[in-house]
Amino acid sequence: MKKSDFYFDLPEELIAQTPLEKRDSSRLLHLDRETGDIEHRHFYELPEYLRPGDCLVLNDTRVLPARLLGVRKTGGSVELVLLRDLGDGCWECLSRPGRKTKPGAALSFGDGELTATVESVAEGGNRIVRFHYEGIFLEVLERLGKMPLPPYIREELQDAERYQTVYSRELGSAAAPTAGLHFTPELLREIEAKGVRVCYVTLHVGLGTFRPVKEEEIEDHEMHSEFCVVTPETAEAVNGTKRNGGRVIAVGTTSCRTLESFTDEAGVLRPGSRWTSIFIYPGYRFKCIDALVTNFHLPESTLIMLVSALAGREHVLHAYEIAVQERYRFFSFGDAMLIL
Repeated sequence: MKKSDFYFDLPEELIAQTPLEKRDSSRLLHLDRETGDIEHRHFYELPEYLRPGDCLVLNDTRVLPARLLGVRKTGGSVELVLLRDLGDGCWECLSRPGRKTKPGAALSFGDGELTATVESVAEGGNRIVRFHYEGIFLEVLERLGKMPLPPYIREELQDAERYQTVYSRELGSAAAPTAGLHFTPELLREIEAKGVRVCYVTLHVGLGTFRPVKEEEIEDHEMHSEFCVVTPETAEAVNGTKRNGGRVIAVGTTSCRTLESFTDEAGVLRPGSRWTSIFIYPGYRFKCIDALVTNFHLPESTLIMLVSALAGREHVLHAYEIAVQERYRFFSFGDAMLIL
């Protein structure tokens, strides 16, 4: 299949720049994955689509305030975005300006509370940076770091917690699992009260999630790798749901990719922790999930390819065309879609 098979025209004004005041007041487009039929609802009505015995699986990762603004030894400004913890105080980072952050460059953040040395240049141009600090690094980062918002969001976020899900707890993502941003504690309680199991996986989202597909033949695209965890409790809940005839509903493409990565050919979810670079596109046979809650994705992205694998490319592109006509809000702070 070709990248251009997943193109759609999106007016720029439909890209949501700020979150809604109430998380669950966003709109919800229900797409029937078999017929392509569409319903227009609101997210707080999601429980109406769920049944006792279903299992809702959410990604409990928490976004690192991984964007650091500081100065070089020369006095010029520098920006780092932390991508991957390499251990022993070293991180793989994006850096700006790249030509000024050569190996040996000394950097300072927060009036010297955090300093760093550029150690080397990694494959692809990222920097390997060693940090120097007192105390606990993540606590220093909480004080000095900013949220690494997606490149299409140009407005500063007034409340950093709005780029976290209400159930986030495992610190490690460079971006939010945005389908989960619509949930409130009250909505989750309502879902559980209906007899739906709610359980969690962890996938630490990398900035590679925003990396465009450059190859015209999508099979040639190389996916980024992300670390994920499935606990024995979640594996037991999901496998029990399937044995008893319930449906497994993944919240977000990250939860979907985690579940599909850890499910064997017999449809059994195995607990564990490892890196995954699974690439799901039309033709993929789903082994675990039955339905998906997701946001509206970028044209020609791996994420729209994933949802097209679940509901069919024609159904998905038609739904997106309707969403544009109906002025749905798109991307991270936008509205939601239920594919069921």
